[in-house]
Amino acid sequence: MALYKTITVNEHTKVFIWKVEESLEWLSEGISLTNHCAKRVDGMKSEIHRRGFMSIRHLMAEAGYVDQDLWYDDLGKPHLKDGQYISITHSFNFTGIIVSNQPVGIDIEKQRDKIIKIANKFTPLREYHTLANEEAIIRKLTIVWGSKESIYKVHAQPGLGFLEHIYIKDFDFEDAVTRGTVTFEGEKTEYELEFLEFEGFTCVYTFLLN
Repeated sequence: MALYKTITVNEHTKVFIWKVEESLEWLSEGISLTNHCAKRVDGMKSEIHRRGFMSIRHLMAEAGYVDQDLWYDDLGKPHLKDGQYISITHSFNFTGIIVSNQPVGIDIEKQRDKIIKIANKFTPLREYHTLANEEAIIRKLTIVWGSKESIYKVHAQPGLGFLEHIYIKDFDFEDAVTRGTVTFEGEKTEYELEFLEFEGFTCVYTFLLN
């Protein structure tokens, strides 16, 4: 098994991260999929996507669930039948889930220099000119992108824009926490965000600020 990390956020919220190193055959053994999910796997052209999909079922097992406990709404957002909240992420050879009794979101991203080229689509790039070097800029932008992506997974409303509607408060790397604000359709919602970095990847997870 390649359970990479388990994080207890609080007594009601846990994060599970998997490093995908096993074969598809190994990951598929003993896993029963719903017809919907079996068709999704069969339709995936990439082996790493299929392996990632199956690894998420192992993460669900760590949290006490099977594939039959999961359903997706019309927007593609995952839900658990027992009323708990779940969010799912997959990036290259890492997958992750967060399970809680409150709305949550999670995102894993590979730290890549191409994020600098698209940064102005999701955040004002000028805010990062004081960072020491390109590596620091890439790391920070990846955290900001992951923060907005995880918030979007919670908010999940058509028309919600990363640049226009989601603001991430500035932070220091060593803090490993920040906050985000969604201002959309006349309402303002505050989010708590926590992040970690490992093996050139960034993981961000979020929940509503009480």
